[in-house]
Amino acid sequence: MSASGPIVVSLKVPFPSKREAEIAYDVLRIDTEPKRSFIEKHLKLDQADPSRLIVEFRGETAKHVRVGVTSFFESLILCCETLDQFGPPTTEQYQHY
Repeated sequence: MSASGPIVVSLKVPFPSKREAEIAYDVLRIDTEPKRSFIEKHLKLDQADPSRLIVEFRGETAKHVRVGVTSFFESLILCCETLDQFGPPTTEQYQHY
C-alpha cells in the first residue's frame, strides 16, 4: 500500500428497478479481479435503495484503481445494453433453476 494508505473509489449505479439492479449484481459479481490487477472490488445492493448497486474499488495506486474501474465500466455497459436489448424483466425472480 502507499504511504498514505489505499486509494478507495465508491460508485453508486442506479437502475430503473430493483430487479434490474439484482440482475446486474448477479452478472457483475462473478468477475473477480485477477491477482495481478492489485485491486479489490466489492459489490453490494444498496439497502436504502434496492434499485441501486454500490461498487467499491480499493488499490495501491491510482493507476491500478483506474484500470479496475475502466474494466468494470466495460462490463457494466455490456450488462446494461443486454438488459435494454431484452427489455425489462417480466418476473420478480429468476425462475429457471
